[in-house]
Amino acid sequence: MHLNSVIMVMPGDLQCLKVIARMGGCQGPVRISSQSLGAFLGISPQTASRRLQSLERQKMVERSLTPEGQDVMVTPAGESVLRREYEDYCRIFGEDHHRYTLRGQVITGLGEGRYYMSLEPYRVQFSRRLGFVPYPGTLNIRLDPRSLPVRKRLEALEWITIEGFVADERTFGSVRCLPCRVGETPCGIVVPGRTHYPEDIVEIVAPVGLREKLGIKDGDEVDVEVEK
Repeated sequence: MHLNSVIMVMPGDLQCLKVIARMGGCQGPVRISSQSLGAFLGISPQTASRRLQSLERQKMVERSLTPEGQDVMVTPAGESVLRREYEDYCRIFGEDHHRYTLRGQVITGLGEGRYYMSLEPYRVQFSRRLGFVPYPGTLNIRLDPRSLPVRKRLEALEWITIEGFVADERTFGSVRCLPCRVGETPCGIVVPGRTHYPEDIVEIVAPVGLREKLGIKDGDEVDVEVEK
């Protein structure tokens, strides 16, 4: 079946095709009446009959009428449509691969990132857990409002914990970190473990100074990609 034919499948026809497949129609003919199909779909028998006829015209099912009723089987073309639907859902919900994009504007931070990223215990852990020694400084981004729901979704992912430590009679807290990318540069979103961090601000550590490498300044838009 051509791609255009797959794209033009009406939602009602596709739902009908799914029900037939769930009844075993991909393995062989199944006995289906318009009444039983309508009951499955929550529609009238007349509407169910029209959808069966539509699928038959599109060569997605084959029907054979017998004195006892009708036998319906999903064709290879119909199975191809279902496989495309399955692949789409796998891309949306598949546990092995998700891509999230955060978009926002570069802003100037408080300057604390430079100090904390210079501390050796943090640097050693970032190197071990993220695979790079962090540049002494962070890139701060104020998220576009449309990225806030995406940012909340990231909380459900598995974050890396950078352990806190004590040095010079001062306690330095733990940090949560999530691997990400800015352009082609591997980075990490960092969130202090003990403080309430503004939900519309993300702080990025990287092996290089991102402002210099990317030629960006306050107000410029940046995309942060998280892939899990």
